[in-house]
Amino acid sequence: MLNVKRIESGYGAMQVLWQPSIDVKQGTITSLLGPNGVGKSTLLHTIFGSIEPWGGEVYYDGENVTRVPTHKKVEMGIALVPEGKHLFPNMTVYENLSMGAYRKRALADKEESLELVYALFPRLKERTKQLAGSMSGGEQQMVTISRALMTRPKLIMLDEPSQGLAPKLVGEVFDTIQKMRDEIGLTILLIEQNSDASLEAADFVYVMHEGIIKAQGTPDQIKGSTEIREAYLGI
Repeated sequence: MLNVKRIESGYGAMQVLWQPSIDVKQGTITSLLGPNGVGKSTLLHTIFGSIEPWGGEVYYDGENVTRVPTHKKVEMGIALVPEGKHLFPNMTVYENLSMGAYRKRALADKEESLELVYALFPRLKERTKQLAGSMSGGEQQMVTISRALMTRPKLIMLDEPSQGLAPKLVGEVFDTIQKMRDEIGLTILLIEQNSDASLEAADFVYVMHEGIIKAQGTPDQIKGSTEIREAYLGI
């Protein structure tokens, strides 16, 4: 579904990505692992178009989308949930979710999308009238992910979805990510500092270091390599 070929990008004169290539197969969870500051978030934002690529190509459903604007990529079914909780704190849960249904097709399917979100996150259905800013960190993360789901994506990219959450909530978030794959058929590209949880959920894994893909394989292959775990994952 998503093919990234030798992509290059950075900030100003500083190059961050040095031609990493990844393939994300439809209906799978692909994890991108590695320490902080190695270019993982930059890769997602370059794929999405919020950072302009310097070189390389991005293909989505067989179409070259390297230079397609971000809003067009959303129309095509690509969603990015960036690191942190980018909510409207003085708006209710329902209002925040409604902001995600701005695409013409998404607006037409708004009620169906809401039911889907509430099935994945029952807690949000109980709190539709609550101000998002008054919710716990875990609940705010649920709203952030759900708002992206309201765009009706086929591919969703998640940047550190469990950041700052208590261990119990981390488990809930990853259970939901797996439900998004298994029950909705979403394709997921995931960045996560929690290597254990990410390896447990993923179908395929890439390990990045200094803007380069250093290793790739199934979770069992990555876990089975002492060299990879110690050199790049710290586990």
